[in-house]
Amino acid sequence: MKQSGRYLFLSVLLLPLLAAAAVLLGGWSPIEDPKDQHVVEIGQFAVSEYNKQSKAQLKFEQVVKGETQVVSGTNYRLVVAAKDGSATNNYEAVVWEKPWLHYKNLTSFKPVKKMP
Repeated sequence: MKQSGRYLFLSVLLLPLLAAAAVLLGGWSPIEDPKDQHVVEIGQFAVSEYNKQSKAQLKFEQVVKGETQVVSGTNYRLVVAAKDGSATNNYEAVVWEKPWLHYKNLTSFKPVKKMP
């Protein structure tokens, strides 16, 4: 096989692997089980932190759905249901976690707009 043929062959083999790695590093992936204990803990942390920062009194109910993103740690983008008085609303929360440092940071928390 000629030198250029080898490079073409290697390119054809490696290109899908590089594309898959790009998705894993930096891309968002759906959370398969929003009832997973760790995911629920992240959701509870998000509501608790939001309450501390905004003096609100939301009560965590459940994680509705979510995605993760591998960064220097993991970003969790979750839709959480929380009770505000008698009304239950959905909120989008983003939490950055570095488990090896026991570090979590709420980077975003906002209401999810209701569809008409």
